[in-house]
Amino acid sequence: MNPAQVRTAEIVERTLRDNPAFRRLDAHLFIVKQGSTYVMINIVPLGVHRAQVRCVAQLVKGVDMTHELAVELLGLNAKLRFGAFAYEPNGQLLLFVHSLLGGDTLDAEELTTSLADVALIADEYDDKIIARFGGSTMKELLSDSALANLFSDTDTDAFK
Repeated sequence: MNPAQVRTAEIVERTLRDNPAFRRLDAHLFIVKQGSTYVMINIVPLGVHRAQVRCVAQLVKGVDMTHELAVELLGLNAKLRFGAFAYEPNGQLLLFVHSLLGGDTLDAEELTTSLADVALIADEYDDKIIARFGGSTMKELLSDSALANLFSDTDTDAFK
């Protein structure tokens, strides 16, 4: 990890460590649980001396990207204050993503606001999308997995 990634990880951990829905998975990967979704926080290099914080919520797995779904998601993207819906076709995976600049300029309030928005949007839209277009929530898919077992209290959410 470059120095900016190390500094970014320190800021992320210091900002979120008291939140019961937060876990550190490794040096550059963290997770926050919110309702039926999980937000992955990945610190990636941005060149040699900078870092990026990628907040990714996996909303729905097993959904086909139809014309109707694509148009609806693009319309929502135009209305959101930040972040965007994305689709990974190989896993039929619908995501909600937002990135921040890491390093010394990473602001704790900006981080928590971004995470709250990503988590709440993902938690709100996963069930709506499944009801209309099919698929499964990440919580349904992960109910017996090691990831879900990281959270001993199933009612623990990051942002209530």
